[in-house]
Amino acid sequence: MAKSILIIVTSHGRIDAQHRTGLWFEEFAAPYTLFKQAGYQVTVASPAGGDTPIDPRSLEGYEATPENEAAQSALQQRPHLDEGFTADDYDAVFFPGGHGTMFDLPDSPQVQRLVKEFFVRNKVIAAVCHGPACLVNVVRKDGEPLVRGKRIAAFTDSEERAVELDQAMPFLLESKLREQGAHVVAAEDWQDNVVVDGNLVTGQNPQSSASAARAVIELLS
Repeated sequence: MAKSILIIVTSHGRIDAQHRTGLWFEEFAAPYTLFKQAGYQVTVASPAGGDTPIDPRSLEGYEATPENEAAQSALQQRPHLDEGFTADDYDAVFFPGGHGTMFDLPDSPQVQRLVKEFFVRNKVIAAVCHGPACLVNVVRKDGEPLVRGKRIAAFTDSEERAVELDQAMPFLLESKLREQGAHVVAAEDWQDNVVVDGNLVTGQNPQSSASAARAVIELLS
């Protein structure tokens, strides 16, 4: 049977009154395309459902290729995570980034529940750029942070300062993961960097999106 992937995207569309945000398009489009090309069944959902906000900066230079147009369509009218989603129905879960994830993923009870379910069932959990915000605040059965002792890549504090949004975030992702006991493996800014620790796949930035998806495909094969 074809593998089944759940992609969870952000529902949060604004940093403040002056800054729109949301999903970083490449971090969804590249993995979505690769998963479809691999013959996987792909389901896209979000914490609040509906149309997915896309960070307008991620659409600069957008090319209306068939793959990009299909990815755009897949982001419309998404179901929300209260609609009966369970890890039992999927082989892997993938969290694309975008600054919106910093505001809704760490505080979503459904995100935390699903991450725990995939972890307990030893299924693939993958996230790229700000997507590893899905791991923040998730605790194991022993009460320890899920990320404690895990090797993880994520959008670095240096990259956050480079885009001049470090003061606008509720926290710095790299620092928060380190505080919770993760071993953050950081490459130079904007370098493709993917870390695989068991069934946990994480990528550092938009440049790591396709590589993270390929790592998921390799694990599932």
